[in-house]
Amino acid sequence: MITTIDNVKDKIRSIPDFPKKGIIFRDITTALKDPETLRTIVDYLCNQFKDIKIDYVAGIESRGFIFGMPIAYHLNAGFVPVRKPNKLPAETISQEYELEYGTDKIEIHKDAFGEGDNVLIIDDLLATGGTAEAACKLVKKTGANLVGVGFLIELEALNGREKLKDCGKIVSMLKY
Repeated sequence: MITTIDNVKDKIRSIPDFPKKGIIFRDITTALKDPETLRTIVDYLCNQFKDIKIDYVAGIESRGFIFGMPIAYHLNAGFVPVRKPNKLPAETISQEYELEYGTDKIEIHKDAFGEGDNVLIIDDLLATGGTAEAACKLVKKTGANLVGVGFLIELEALNGREKLKDCGKIVSMLKY
């Protein structure tokens, strides 16, 4: 059987009231454990960016790593992890972003990208857009070209896409 976008959506488990009442958590682990579904996700995201020269794929911790590595492989690009603070061993640059209550930040190695390198950011989920926007700002701080951002899932009601208007091509495979 050929896996379609609808088949992928069927493989995402919905868990009501997690992590708190009123939230429907979209659990991707059920999709990841199926080889054909995983392949369909990676192939879909690769195909969306195949006509753009990409030097590096930046995967946002942690589930952006899951998709970012195989996408980088298929696009013949390097992979750069975007990490939570104090996880990278060499000199870093960081970007703070807003949370519901307070702030957080993400980091990359200062030498992750060179001036003019083409970078694609990958994560599993676009919700409010705060983390993805911070990753976009990090890439731009290095002088690299941000060509786009790709996600498996977008929660449209949270309007995260609005924060990414200056981040190149925006792709989400599944919309809820």
